[in-house]
Amino acid sequence: MILVTGATGNVGAELVRALVDAGEEVRALIRSDGAESQLPAGVDGFVGDLGRPETVAPGLEGVRAAHLLSGYARHARATGRNPSRRVERVTLQSSSAVPGGDMGNAVVRYHILSEKAVRESGVAWMFLQPNSFMSNTLEWVPQLRDGDVVRAPFPDVRVATIDPHDVAAVAAEALLSGDHDGRTYRLSGPESLLPADRVAILGRVLGRELRFEGQSNEETRATMSDRMPAAYVDAFFSFFVDGTLDESEVLPTVEQVTGRAPRTFEQWAHSHAEQFAT
Repeated sequence: MILVTGATGNVGAELVRALVDAGEEVRALIRSDGAESQLPAGVDGFVGDLGRPETVAPGLEGVRAAHLLSGYARHARATGRNPSRRVERVTLQSSSAVPGGDMGNAVVRYHILSEKAVRESGVAWMFLQPNSFMSNTLEWVPQLRDGDVVRAPFPDVRVATIDPHDVAAVAAEALLSGDHDGRTYRLSGPESLLPADRVAILGRVLGRELRFEGQSNEETRATMSDRMPAAYVDAFFSFFVDGTLDESEVLPTVEQVTGRAPRTFEQWAHSHAEQFAT
């Protein structure tokens, strides 16, 4: 049995499908019974709250491998070897920002601490450090319901965004074998794009004349402050305004691990076109 936490999230949902397709028994950590409808047939939906470790620990019974999310370091310790829970290996969904090592950055810090907890758990591990996800583009859906203009932050920042499908593919490869134990993988998509480039590609896929407008830093800070703590806003400004994080480099890791090239943004857009039409 393989446990997937965050099983209905961007990467988790893709990972569940990949493991099922590989013929594996999967236990999916979900927040409520109603979420079981989002799982493929045959997947064991286990209700638990990542913020409450005592609700997750029973789900480790019979589990030999697990996919974990950063920010919940206490669960990493729960996977440690003991007579009742024989988890052999874990993958941790971490961040591209970790190699910078800035413990003063709130986002970097919780990922670093999560990696540390996994290292100390006594279980074989592999860390995924992906770039920003292509699925973040779904944040534009409300704007596209109202018109053909997309306004987005950090207009001059190139990012080799990655399809969560490819992050999941790397995680699946690591969970199903011991060939990647003790490895840390920085992951990117196959092309470095500006926000305006993504808007143009999305427009072609949707058959719409979309137009991009960059937000000012002042507007961006105000918008972000409405939906996240100030320390996280400062973290993203450090990444993309001060330039402490470079996600523009196209990396070969996905192809090296999975044997196939990562999906392009255009491929992702075709796969999710219906979500932009609702």
